[in-house]
Amino acid sequence: MERQPVRRRLAAILATDVAGYSRLVGADEEGTLAQFKVLHRELVNPKIAEHRGRVVKTTGDGVLAEFASVIEALRCAVEIQRCMAQRNAGVPQDKRIEFRIGIHQGDVIIEKGDIFGDGVNVAARLEGLAQPGGICVSARVQEDARGKFDIPLEDTGEQQLKNIARPVRVYRIRPCDAAASSQSPLLLSDTPPLVSFPIGGLPLRLRRVLDLRRVRIVLMIALVLLMTSGGTGYWYIRRGEPQPLDHRLSIVVLPFTNLSNEPEQDYFAEGITDDLSADLSRIQDSFVIAPNTARAYKNVDPKRVGRELGVRYVLDGSLRRTETMVRINARLIDARTGAEVWSERVDGDWSKSMQLQDIITGRLARRLDLELINQESRDAEVARPNRPDAVDLTMRGWAVLNRPYSREQLAQSHALFERALQIDPNFPKALVGLANTLAVEVNYRWIDAPVDQLQRAENAVGQVLSKFPSDAMAHFVKGEIQRARGRNVEAAVGEYQEAIAINPSLAPAHGSLRAAKIRVGRSAEAFAPLQMAIQLSPRDPLLSTWYFYIGHAHSHLGQYDEAIDWCRRSITLSPFWICYADLAAANALTGHEREAHAAVAELRRLKPNYTVTDWLQDGKGWSDNVTFLAEFQRIAEGLRMAGLPE
Repeated sequence: MERQPVRRRLAAILATDVAGYSRLVGADEEGTLAQFKVLHRELVNPKIAEHRGRVVKTTGDGVLAEFASVIEALRCAVEIQRCMAQRNAGVPQDKRIEFRIGIHQGDVIIEKGDIFGDGVNVAARLEGLAQPGGICVSARVQEDARGKFDIPLEDTGEQQLKNIARPVRVYRIRPCDAAASSQSPLLLSDTPPLVSFPIGGLPLRLRRVLDLRRVRIVLMIALVLLMTSGGTGYWYIRRGEPQPLDHRLSIVVLPFTNLSNEPEQDYFAEGITDDLSADLSRIQDSFVIAPNTARAYKNVDPKRVGRELGVRYVLDGSLRRTETMVRINARLIDARTGAEVWSERVDGDWSKSMQLQDIITGRLARRLDLELINQESRDAEVARPNRPDAVDLTMRGWAVLNRPYSREQLAQSHALFERALQIDPNFPKALVGLANTLAVEVNYRWIDAPVDQLQRAENAVGQVLSKFPSDAMAHFVKGEIQRARGRNVEAAVGEYQEAIAINPSLAPAHGSLRAAKIRVGRSAEAFAPLQMAIQLSPRDPLLSTWYFYIGHAHSHLGQYDEAIDWCRRSITLSPFWICYADLAAANALTGHEREAHAAVAELRRLKPNYTVTDWLQDGKGWSDNVTFLAEFQRIAEGLRMAGLPE
């Protein structure tokens, strides 16, 4: 008999049980069972459905549910525990029904509506670690929740779970934190009160949990909006006044179409859709429709999708597998006009489908980040050429900054961010953009008074991180500032790693990690993050810089032929003054005298009067690591041999 293919998917698994259930049943069997049924009917099952989850099964006092989103699973768990705390107020301790909840994200096997696998087992074990009224989650869940969840997740360290081979890092929400959460953990606590009503099939989204009386009032208002809007449009209520949402970077990722008619690829396509939605939601100021809602709009006209979901952009695509290869086509559509703004094709090895999914989604997310900013910048220049607001100017600043670096380009982005901050001094994206520009200018030695400029950059990014501690781009820029300071470069490594932990698709953070590795004397470790950056964004504006740093790492390791090859690749994309220094030294140290002199001539053309002394001084400014400085001295000797003046 032919074996049926195993169906798998990635899911957030939520497991619950009742603490002390046997004791409760022993004391009052009928009363406990009756209460348990009421709780499931009136609280647990509705909450799971409200957060777009699915009850897989109930077992005695336990429930197993799956969610497409980790965040929805967490929201559901916290709301259940908060409601239970309210129900138990005034109930004697020995008669309280208190749930323990565990959540894990993992691969599950689907069979006849049930789910199996390690993901389920880990969730069940986490549930057993939770306190009555509390929640335990795995590190995977905690990582996805960063920046989107304002209830503290306490790190309890690695735990060895029963029948689970590997240790699992466990985080917990204490019962008091879950019970005290009067606010739904949908957004950070400094988000202004906002109640959103997606019309035309979207579920109700609440950014602040209201009491039951307020909910009834809000629902009545929503009903009026539904009746008066004709069932379409996306509205919110602020200070009692309905307004259409106007997110500049609002997008829905529609389900990718499987063109190969192979069932297992449906799950791969679904995973691409879900992961892209998650990655795009990490872009600052973005608004991304949840995947479960997006699935209802498959094969719907983009203009209608934009009209009903209130988004500016629609992303759709297709997947086709041929033997061992898989091809992904994606396109970005302007929902207002129906015009295609951008398209991309990604090919990969199907035998490495798990890694491939990460690379595809990371690559598309990075390109979309760049394209969305460029498109919004162009739109703003057309719509408001003479009266731009802070958002317009910031978009323009980032669009300029996202080009290959030059002194003139950085001066232009600097001016745009300054103008934006004159209009709104606290606009986070402008503050991060200005800080990034200042750090790059110092790193490339294109600025006077670097100490003052770096202090201003640090103040700007610190202002953002104090309000948004999980802003990946802000952590990346803080790393750039630390690297530009040239002291304690290990701090820069930590900031880049933090940015990558928050947003694994942030290619510039992977790329800059390589430069920091070189400056802390670990050049051999620079290649892996550089390769990841290039994999994630093979046509990135920073590609020439990444190529240079591969060459620079080879120079530091004394691998001069490889250094010459990568420096030439970098120069082909964008002439970069420091690249000619490495090229000159590597050629001189391998006996290519003519090529070495030619490289020095180009270096002096781009940096007039540059000397070996300047090179050594730059090295001391970039790092005080002994290994780095010794390797820098060796490159300086090559520059002397190439004819660079002392």
